[in-house]
Amino acid sequence: MEEYRMPVPWLERLLNTTFFNLCRNHAAAARSECNMFCLDCNCDAFCFYCRSSKHKDHQVIQIRRSSYHDVVRVSEIQKVLDISGVQTYVINSARVLFLNERPHPKLGGKAPSVSHLCQICGRSLLDTFRFCSLGCKVVGKKRNNGEANAKKKEVVIERERERERRGDEEEEEEEEEEVISRQELGEDIYPNTPPPTARRRKGIPQRAPLSS
Repeated sequence: MEEYRMPVPWLERLLNTTFFNLCRNHAAAARSECNMFCLDCNCDAFCFYCRSSKHKDHQVIQIRRSSYHDVVRVSEIQKVLDISGVQTYVINSARVLFLNERPHPKLGGKAPSVSHLCQICGRSLLDTFRFCSLGCKVVGKKRNNGEANAKKKEVVIERERERERRGDEEEEEEEEEEVISRQELGEDIYPNTPPPTARRRKGIPQRAPLSS
């Protein structure tokens, strides 16, 4: 079974990268938090100063924070990735989306009824989207790919069974045609078993005459 392939090679690395740690090379600087990700290098997060020195002419996106969770601006990510179906939010006058699934809020009493839920984690959505984050969309794509492969496998197995059934039917038809042909030619399709060879019955042995 084929595994789901990421649409771009850097997506899985992006979703698994830890951001906002202090840069080892520029820890004393004011903008030393690692909130940059290079799409060309597909490496770990880096800071503003590392971008200027090592990733100057590369495709770089900046990760931001909202309620202690990583987000990316839609204007940056939609240029390099299909984000259809993912819920977006407006934060600080910029439209963003979350990279990964977030913990569900704990609500006391009966949970409110919502009409739109994330297909993976069940988080309530504001609009008719399918996923609450980019990570949930990847999980959904993998799941759909697995189901599609399973259906393909079932189709292949059913075709093999159908070919076997047709082969058996054709073999039976050939046997029937052979019997009919032999009957038309006057051949005995069930030849008689030859009679067993008669055995001669032994005579009564005679004694030789006694000598005088």
